[in-house]
Amino acid sequence: MQVGVSTASLFMRKNNEDALPLLNELGVKTAEVFLTSFSEYGAPFCDTLRAVKGDLQINSVHILNTEFEPQVFSAHPRVRADAYAWMEKVMQSANALSAPYYTFHGTSRVKRASRSGANDDFPSMIQGFRDLTEFCSARGVTLCLENVEWATYNRPSVFSRLADEIPALRGVLDIKQARISEHPYEAYLNEMGEKLAYVHISDCNDCGKMCLPGKGSFDFATLIKRLKDVGFDGALLIEVYNRDYDDVKELKTSVEYVQELLDK
Repeated sequence: MQVGVSTASLFMRKNNEDALPLLNELGVKTAEVFLTSFSEYGAPFCDTLRAVKGDLQINSVHILNTEFEPQVFSAHPRVRADAYAWMEKVMQSANALSAPYYTFHGTSRVKRASRSGANDDFPSMIQGFRDLTEFCSARGVTLCLENVEWATYNRPSVFSRLADEIPALRGVLDIKQARISEHPYEAYLNEMGEKLAYVHISDCNDCGKMCLPGKGSFDFATLIKRLKDVGFDGALLIEVYNRDYDDVKELKTSVEYVQELLDK
């Protein structure tokens, strides 16, 4: 396993072109690039990032998903075509950064009734995800569905329904989002199993406030054991909000904390 940092942790602190050199300077080995807006999608901007990232290996790209990901599943051909045009640019971004994975949220469960999943149209969802997975695969990128409380994979069982029909689909376990969903992360982990591609990690103190790994009470040693039990050997990416720590140097300390647990 490798420990890294998502540039989402530096959102509103450092733009990506400054965040990657900083992480490299801190000695971080791998990162996820959180592309924050339309102006950052596509090869030209990511060519710039590649030139400044130093020795950092880019594990994955992530976008502000509400900008167009839900529209990939639109029944309206023109809406769907426009969404796929932006998806093409994200694939260019991943290729420019040699990132093998794309962190995907999918639809937004904005309306209360959609949260329960009672109205989920799985045949339609499966076809939509199959089309998108094939689109990404044809461009050398693996689509990875993340558990997110307000998006497609908002509860255990969704991933297995999709992945059983789409062998190439992979999963992203987000510890923070599992906590918010009030489902144990183990339920998501067991469901993804060998299809788990990487993990977004964070910590939480006794008051329920999110913080950097090593600053709270989350049992990372048990998480690591459970990951090993399913044969996982991917990246553990620190993803917190910019208000969850004071100094950027704390990111280095947090990476070292998790790495020490891995080395035991």
